[in-house]
Amino acid sequence: MDCFPENILIEILSYLSIRELLRSARVCKRWRQLVKDQRLWRNMTSRVLWVLLRQYLGRGLRYLRLRGLLLSARAGAFLSEPWLQTLSSKCPRLCRLTLLHTDLRGLRSCSLLPHTLQVLELRSCEVPPGFFTQNPPGSPDIETLVLDNVPSFTNQHLQSLSSWARLSRLELRELIRVTAAGLRACAPPGPQALARLRHLEMDTGNRQQMAALGLGEGWAGLEGLGLGGREVSPGLLCLSRLPDLRWLRLRNCRLTEMMVLRSCRTLKELHRLEFWQVEFVTEGRGGGEAEGGGEREEGEREREEPSENDPVPNLRRSLGTLLPKCSLLFTQCKVTENTD
Repeated sequence: MDCFPENILIEILSYLSIRELLRSARVCKRWRQLVKDQRLWRNMTSRVLWVLLRQYLGRGLRYLRLRGLLLSARAGAFLSEPWLQTLSSKCPRLCRLTLLHTDLRGLRSCSLLPHTLQVLELRSCEVPPGFFTQNPPGSPDIETLVLDNVPSFTNQHLQSLSSWARLSRLELRELIRVTAAGLRACAPPGPQALARLRHLEMDTGNRQQMAALGLGEGWAGLEGLGLGGREVSPGLLCLSRLPDLRWLRLRNCRLTEMMVLRSCRTLKELHRLEFWQVEFVTEGRGGGEAEGGGEREEGEREREEPSENDPVPNLRRSLGTLLPKCSLLFTQCKVTENTD
């Protein structure tokens, strides 16, 4: 069998049933990778999903990741209310559900999801109006909600999250219909405020959303904050209103050393500061600085030589003095010199 090319083996496996496919995945590592090929699962139907649920999913299942049909030529709904109800009864320990390219517009609300869920991730999905409105009792006690590229997610959806009693972590990425006014309305205090949040992440290219975070009333009790996108400067303005902030991540943006120092000088409780794919803009050295040369300038250049794990040594040293209890992490960062 080792002499057969991969496409021939996948063609052979395509004639097997679901039960036989899953058994074939236990033969060896190569067969396991072949069984995972999308060409074997592109004809997934609701009937096959029912077979998997009734025969292979059980009480031990804790994490489920499903890809829907939004990118398929057939399109259509993928999950049904009876299937979700059966999932709740068959998998009482399910605590994390990730849905990709799934059309949820056929469901009334998130109350149909398993009540044991603690983490819900929606990536490139479609949701109906009022989907996040919970009608207790019986609603899932979701603590972490991740929304990544959900085009139909609006300000009304965001404000309805205020009814979630245990929501403490919220991650918003590429939500084109969430406006600055909608985000400000959810900032404490207020009737629709997300006052229970302890961790908030926003990764978007929309400057207005960052400005809304900066101009809000402040998020009392927020301990973790992640900002990303083309413009994070307005979002950094709110850091002075977050005295309890202990974790901060800045990613995929352009920053200057002075901007970071000014934003972090009041964060005395900050324990971890992360920079992910950040472009640090530094000022070019002019002739006047070169004339001041001598042994002092040569010694500083030797100490301030950047490295892969420490691209901005001056910033690390200044933050170490400003925030002695804070650990720093630089990941895939680079330095650009501004010669203007």
